[in-house]
This record gives sequence, C-alpha cells and structure tokens, in this order.
Amino acid sequence: MEEVETDTGYTTFRDGVRSCLPTVLGYLGIGFSFGIVGINSHLNLFEITLMSAIVYGGSSQFVMCGLLLANTSITGIVMTVFLVNLRHLLMSMTASPHFREESLLSNVSVGSLLTDESFAVFSTTVAQEKHFSLRWMEGLNVTAYITWIVATFLGGLVGNFISNPEQFGLDFALTAMFAGLFLTQFEWELSKNTKKSIAVVITVVISLYILLSLVSSSVAVIISALLGCLVGGLAYDK
Repeated sequence: MEEVETDTGYTTFRDGVRSCLPTVLGYLGIGFSFGIVGINSHLNLFEITLMSAIVYGGSSQFVMCGLLLANTSITGIVMTVFLVNLRHLLMSMTASPHFREESLLSNVSVGSLLTDESFAVFSTTVAQEKHFSLRWMEGLNVTAYITWIVATFLGGLVGNFISNPEQFGLDFALTAMFAGLFLTQFEWELSKNTKKSIAVVITVVISLYILLSLVSSSVAVIISALLGCLVGGLAYDK
C-alpha cells in the first residue's frame, strides 16, 4: 500500500530560507546597485553597510543618496524617508494577525525585518492557504536581511571603480525589481479571478500615475498604497 505524502506547509527556519531563495538574486542585484550608487553619493563603505543594517529599505536608501547629493537638510531627509517607508506599517498590520499568538518581541521582529520582497512571498503563501509558522517567517526575513547587507557591502567595494552608475542603468534597478514583484505577487490571484484582479491592478496603476504628476513622489507612494488597499478591500467578496 503506497504512502500518501501530506503537505505540512512551512514550519521550520530552513523552510523560510528556502522560500527566500527565489528573491535572493533580486536582493543581490538591487543591493549591489545601491552600494555602487552609495559610493558615488560620497558615502564610505562603513556608512553604506551601516545604513543597510539600520534603515534596511531599498527605496528609502536610494532616496537618501539623492537627497544627500542635493544637500537636503537632515529634517527633510528624515521626513522623506519616513513617508517612503510608511508602507511598511501597512504590510506589518497585514501580517500581524497571523502571529497574534506569538510574543510582542516576536511580532516586532517580524515587522522590523519585513520587506516588499518578503511580504510578496508571505502574501502568496497566505493566498495559497498554506500553513506557515513564526520560524518560517524568521527564516524568510533573516535570510533577506543578511543577503541585503552583504550585497550592499560588495557593491560598495566595486563602486570605487564605477564613476557613473546611470551609464549602466543601475539607478533603474529598483524600479525593475518592483515591476517584477508586482507581477509575481498577482500571478496567483490572476489565475483565480482574472477580471476582478485586472480591474484592481489597472485602478492602482492609473491612480499611481495620476498622483505622481500632482504631488511629490513620497506622498504619492502613501496615497497610492492607501487607495490600493481601499480598492482591494472593496473588490474582496469573501
């Protein structure tokens, strides 16, 4: 009699590491690009690595480099980075109900290390109704965190030999990554309910395009995220 294999879901730290592997190349590519851009923004290798360890936000770190080159005040940099990273609050609020039985420290750890990439993996896992644990989430987040720091460090080393990152399109790397994440995250939903998902996607994209032409990019990110949540909530019929 043949044994029937059962899907136990994602329960261990190692499972989280495995789940993160498909996004590792993205972290390496974007982190490497940031290291090069950081060096060309007059940051040293230690400052680049420390920023990656503390700020840990690809988009906000690229923004910080641009603001530093523009001689923006410290207050302006802090406020802009705060607005750009405010979307992480929405992502953390979405993830927290799944870990309500865990300790406060564990939830803080999950929220602090949550990124766009790891949230995309998390959202896909939830959408596919697969079982997962805190240890899986920790494996996913820690792998991403270490990869990002190492990638930015290596990029900083190479950055001394590249004087014009824009020439190689490195300044566009973050935009390309977000486009890939967007398509990957919605692939599962599109297979289940094509018409509704396409309507949501088109609405969010159009809203983002309009807002970017009316307000600053940092404010547009926040407003577009809120509108996307609103549209998604109204379209969700369960």
